[in-house]
Amino acid sequence: MSETINIVQQKDPVLRKKAKPVPLSMLGTPELDKVLSDMRKAMATQKDGVAIAAPQIGASLQIFMVSAAVLSKADEDYKDHTNDLVFINPKITKLSKDKKLVEEGCLSVRWLYGNISRSTRASIVALNEKGEKMERGASGLLAQIFQHETDHLNGILFIDKAEEIWEMTEEEIAQAQGK
Repeated sequence: MSETINIVQQKDPVLRKKAKPVPLSMLGTPELDKVLSDMRKAMATQKDGVAIAAPQIGASLQIFMVSAAVLSKADEDYKDHTNDLVFINPKITKLSKDKKLVEEGCLSVRWLYGNISRSTRASIVALNEKGEKMERGASGLLAQIFQHETDHLNGILFIDKAEEIWEMTEEEIAQAQGK
């Protein structure tokens, strides 16, 4: 039986800390592999989980990952439909001036949702889990995810920036998603 990884909730102080950069010496170690495995397990338990940051599992490290399922829908160039995309020590290098009010939720702020102003395009540079540098540009949902997850790494929750916040039940969310 696999262990359950809890996703920490908004009152946990780890979510309000600036996450520490991952030391290069940690790349390829069992310690990093465990953090990534725990993040994957935690995200997989959430039907509506599209991405997760390491602080959300209690690890104050600059890591986030985007679900392979979301990537395959949001980025037609993404060919690997089985692997979540890992971003280690990510830095947003460019944000479009063009912004849009988008609906957002968070696995660490259950079951609140809100409208937040996000840039419609974002560019990011990071290391992948092999330690290779990668640069990606994104628009739409993926650009929104980059901004949401890098906010997590800076101790910021979407509710800090949201213009309007409301609560939804799990059933209402499933209904809204047509499930």
